[in-house]
Amino acid sequence: MEPLGIDGAWVFTPKIYRDERGAFLECFRGAEVTDDLGHVMKVAQANCSVSRRGVVRGIHFADVPPGQAKYVTCVSGAILDAVVDLRVGSPTFARWAAVQLDDESRRALYLAEGLGHAFMALTELATVMYLCSTSYSPTREHGVHPLDRAIGIDWPADVEVLLSDKDAAAPSLDQASRAGLLPDYGECRSFAARLKNA
Repeated sequence: MEPLGIDGAWVFTPKIYRDERGAFLECFRGAEVTDDLGHVMKVAQANCSVSRRGVVRGIHFADVPPGQAKYVTCVSGAILDAVVDLRVGSPTFARWAAVQLDDESRRALYLAEGLGHAFMALTELATVMYLCSTSYSPTREHGVHPLDRAIGIDWPADVEVLLSDKDAAAPSLDQASRAGLLPDYGECRSFAARLKNA
């Protein structure tokens, strides 16, 4: 995996073996992920979402500890996948990085506990699969508005944005910060260290 410029965010580009029958690739190798992260990524849940063009899901994050690390890939169609540093005190706080994930490159994005995640479907339909380190828990899950100008994710301007009621009602980064919802960078680093020492 290659670092994405935000501590805890990585992108993986697989080697794809193509022939007249189609293609084969290894989309996840636990040992290699462990080598890069310095700890095992426990997989507690696998999610699949199918989205129409223009659907934006996120920015979602979970309380740390235990947080929720994600390993995301687009198995059909294409998405712009964004990771946002929501960790108060981080040197890259409020910065974002985005990668196109699609059914051609078969790239994957890993984001550590405490980072925010959002994506936009770029094709008529996009199917996204992601492995999660913890199961969904509504009392620990939060969101920040994906169109917040303070974050300024550069979503494609030629695609009409479609949001769920929940994501449309999500607080701004400033509101989430003032409400004490955002993860603390120091706590996230301590949690990551505990994972490495486990």
